[in-house]
Amino acid sequence: MYATELTDRNRLVDDFVPLVKRIAYHLLGRLPADVQVDDLIQSGVVGLLEAARHYDATHGASFETYAGIRIRGAMLDEVRKSDWTPRSVHRNARRLSEAVRVVEHREGREAQPEEIARELGVDLQTYHRMVSDSVSSRVLSFEDISEATSDVENRLPGNEPDPLESVQSESFGDALAGAVAGLPEREKLVMSLYYDDELNLREIGEVLGVSESRVCQIHGQALVRLRARMADWTDRGMEP
Repeated sequence: MYATELTDRNRLVDDFVPLVKRIAYHLLGRLPADVQVDDLIQSGVVGLLEAARHYDATHGASFETYAGIRIRGAMLDEVRKSDWTPRSVHRNARRLSEAVRVVEHREGREAQPEEIARELGVDLQTYHRMVSDSVSSRVLSFEDISEATSDVENRLPGNEPDPLESVQSESFGDALAGAVAGLPEREKLVMSLYYDDELNLREIGEVLGVSESRVCQIHGQALVRLRARMADWTDRGMEP
């Protein structure tokens, strides 16, 4: 009986290795350049093995759906564990968020890059470099900001969250949706093209008629603004 189950599990894994690769290449385009696709695939295979070990067809979800969640989660866990971001970058990320909050509270409108830079006491070029460092190091990753809304796995039968977790997740989702909706139109458009339509920065630049570097700035500014507006959620547990 055990040998038969093991054979079926191995066959299942072999059949879904292409799914691992597909998810790896999909995530790769959203991650910093230092992330290697082979590392994603390796961690994804571990997630696939775990999925094969724990999958129960009687719960109703298809194996592909269940495995896809486990694979993606394993890949993101590996990326987070390999974050060797200097403490100074984490501190700058918090400084950026605080400066945005201060300016927007004072002015009663969206903070402009020049105003944020002035609040930080740096020139505009330094400000953009701080934003770029924060984004590239995953400190301001939208995946991290929005991961609390990714409760698909919790919705699988047998993994139901308790009532308090459900309320907290729903509240976070509402807060994040409101924060995204409140972004300046250009930033909101870039976020939509990047995360919903899955265009890369170069393609977004072609749509907007601006350079790829300019799109990178807009994208980074949107993430800074989102972290500032979601600080009550995202700053919990951040390293000192």
